[in-house]
Amino acid sequence: MVDEVRAASGPGSAPVVAAGAAVGLPWAVGLAVLSGAALLVAFPPYGWWWAAPVGVAALAVAVHRRRLRAGAGLGFVAGVVFFAPLLSWTNLHTGSLPWVLLSGLQASYLALLGAVAAFVSPVVDRRRLVAWPLVTGLLWVGQEALRGRTPFGGFPWGRLAFSQGDSPALPWASVGGAPLVTFVVAVCGGVLAAAVWRRWRWGSGLVPAVGGVLVAAGLLAVGALVPLGGGSSGSVTVAIVQGNVPRMGLDFNAQRRAVLDNHVQGTLRLAQRVAAGEVPAPDLVVWPENASDVDPLQDDRAAASIDEAATAIGVPILVGALSYGPAPGEVRNVSLVWEPGSAGEVEQVYVKRHPVPFAEYVPMRRLARMVTKQVDLVRADFVAGSSPGVLRLGPVSVSGIICFEVAYDALVRDTVTGGAQVLAVQTNNATFDVAEAGQQLAMVRLRAVEHGRDGLMASTVGVSAFVDQNGRVSQPTEFNTAAVVVSELELGATRTLATRMGVWPEMVLVVLAGAVVAVAVWLRRRVVGSVTEAR
Repeated sequence: MVDEVRAASGPGSAPVVAAGAAVGLPWAVGLAVLSGAALLVAFPPYGWWWAAPVGVAALAVAVHRRRLRAGAGLGFVAGVVFFAPLLSWTNLHTGSLPWVLLSGLQASYLALLGAVAAFVSPVVDRRRLVAWPLVTGLLWVGQEALRGRTPFGGFPWGRLAFSQGDSPALPWASVGGAPLVTFVVAVCGGVLAAAVWRRWRWGSGLVPAVGGVLVAAGLLAVGALVPLGGGSSGSVTVAIVQGNVPRMGLDFNAQRRAVLDNHVQGTLRLAQRVAAGEVPAPDLVVWPENASDVDPLQDDRAAASIDEAATAIGVPILVGALSYGPAPGEVRNVSLVWEPGSAGEVEQVYVKRHPVPFAEYVPMRRLARMVTKQVDLVRADFVAGSSPGVLRLGPVSVSGIICFEVAYDALVRDTVTGGAQVLAVQTNNATFDVAEAGQQLAMVRLRAVEHGRDGLMASTVGVSAFVDQNGRVSQPTEFNTAAVVVSELELGATRTLATRMGVWPEMVLVVLAGAVVAVAVWLRRRVVGSVTEAR
């Protein structure tokens, strides 16, 4: 250890790893690129979930025993290769600047991860086969916890857990939620990293590598033994109406009446099919986010149209809408429970609690305008709600989860602890593409397993689908089409361990990650002191 560590030049610098101890820099850059590419293909639209541990391992090997700046740089390279294409849907209708800024911001968190992983190398080196997997898992959870909360409430897109929809690791979500799934995947990546960290010789390098793959596969396979499901207290028949929009892009909003009419007409056609015995009668109908951007609480024509649809189908409709006021310039993204014959008298309203920064509101608007005038496309800042979305529609309590809120652990959990028996995610993908819709549906799959609740995603343009308590998807719709799908969902009756524990698994893992960094600081100071005395 003393031979491997020396003090960095310059006052106040942290001890760094001696040159030559790490893999060669060209190899390290290649591994960083491989890391980002492997992480990318683990997510929809590719869905190669097994590539996620490979991506973790490649970054771990690339930054091991490197200087802090090199670790940060390699992490940033991996982050750009990963996030730039993953978030390319943000570039479709708003220009490249928001995409570049968001991708760069997200990549900076992998840069921090790379720097910290390089810094804690002494901890790993002392007990490499045991410490490397555990330390890697802890640091990834810590990075995602930070990225999911900062800045402006964070942006948890691209968490390792959200890539594991078809993986045997998914059941761990019912034990410790998304953080535990991320931890398991990253630990498997750490196993792979520890297995290949040696000079490659035929017979001496191949055997440990194959052994590492087998151990990692075994760890993932253990997840299949975790029991799933939140029990059932009955069932409910749900219809999703995907009305579609006249044209994709930001100007879909210019055809607000047409979008509303599409969902009204889709519901009327559903009522006709029910009357003809072609499909079972639903107990409730779910429309997506922005199904009515004409405020039906203020516009009599819009209210009459929705009331016509609700009366025809004879059951409540969960309507995604915009609500304006009461103060001038205020707007809210809401879910309304529209009862048949209510004539606009809506008693249950959920207001989106996590408006998207720079899309639904603009933080520091004056400063942001100096960067780009595109912030003025957000004419009014959305007002955030304060209460969890638990709405009663006929015989069932349904979660109110709007669009990106599905990515945030606490927002979804609050609906289940509040009594939601079915998870309903309303979203509008008209400004994005099918890749974004698939990534969002993957989050719904994890949430269904995490909380033992059947769920659904209702989108204006797709993908809409149902998801059972095991994370299995049924009746996915085509993208950019009008569709109506009907399914019977089980009503969740009990709470999973993940639901009961809430944030505690993540807190424990983050505290342990902090302890690893503290141990690394102590070890480095101790080694530097030994080197100084020897001189």
